[in-house]
Amino acid sequence: MNIVVLCGGTSTEREISIVSGTGICKALREKGHRAILLDVFFGVDSIDMMDAFPESYDVDAAASYIRENDPDLEAAVKNPGRGFFGPNVITLCRMADIVFMALHGENGENGKVQAAFDLRKIKYTGTGYIGSALSMDKKLTKTMLKAGGVPVPEGFTMTRDDYDTELQAHGLDFPVVVKVCCGGSSVGVYIVHNQEEYEKAVHDGFLLEPEIIVEQYVRGREFSIGVIDGKSLPIIEIAPKQGFYDYKNKYTAGSTVETCPAALTPEQTKKMRGLAEQGYKALMIESYARLDFLMGEDGSMYCLESNTLPGMTPTSLMPQEAASLGVDFGSLCEKLIEVSMAKYQK
Repeated sequence: MNIVVLCGGTSTEREISIVSGTGICKALREKGHRAILLDVFFGVDSIDMMDAFPESYDVDAAASYIRENDPDLEAAVKNPGRGFFGPNVITLCRMADIVFMALHGENGENGKVQAAFDLRKIKYTGTGYIGSALSMDKKLTKTMLKAGGVPVPEGFTMTRDDYDTELQAHGLDFPVVVKVCCGGSSVGVYIVHNQEEYEKAVHDGFLLEPEIIVEQYVRGREFSIGVIDGKSLPIIEIAPKQGFYDYKNKYTAGSTVETCPAALTPEQTKKMRGLAEQGYKALMIESYARLDFLMGEDGSMYCLESNTLPGMTPTSLMPQEAASLGVDFGSLCEKLIEVSMAKYQK
């Protein structure tokens, strides 16, 4: 297949997206596909219409070329006359059999790119714009999960124009979690234990986004569950050696102990996997996603969020879950393409 692996972009997760995209592109190349790596925002200045998907291709060189644009990102984003799709991006995506979405964060997972592709009849991996939008906005995620019978931590939302710092008025007490509504990779997530920390977290959160969520902190264990075509993968437990599963612990080698399958009773495993599949349906997700959970010390389970374009390096969570079933990284990438193509055959 001719495949565009779309990465980069303008979000705070640009670098992680490039890492994911590089790994995916290499794996697909090893499987015999003519995959190319493409930055959705900067694109490429020219393309060879007769050989856009070459047989011989240096993935690492393509990733280096993409990173050369990093210093110019801030100025380019502020350019009022510039659109989101870079030069030749749409042309290459339309030429491909499918676009493998390796984008992460805003303007990648929020449904806007997916909607634009739908209008242009460009095939892509992952869920459509509705599931993407619902999962990207944590306020909407909580609403839909609750409506679907999936438990979530108690909490409330605030905006820059309408907020207060009286936590107890909302029925919560310290410690609490303060997080931005649409962030990813745990950017803008704060665990606070007193009023001073709380007010600082609210201030810092509003510097990132106009809306934030405050939730009761649940002390317990962290888990993640990939769901492919409505069926859950084995559960992986995430145990940071220090702190919680924040950006540093997610992307620093050796900072987290990840166990798959997780050490849970058969009853706990069945319940959590069932909740993951239930949440997948409640959020109207297609193809695949990864849902994150907490289990309190009393055994209570809470869904925190859904990631519709989860990290896809060979050591990322969902690939680890697939590996526990004997599915290698390249085969997983092909499986995600397979289930994504199926939605175009309905």
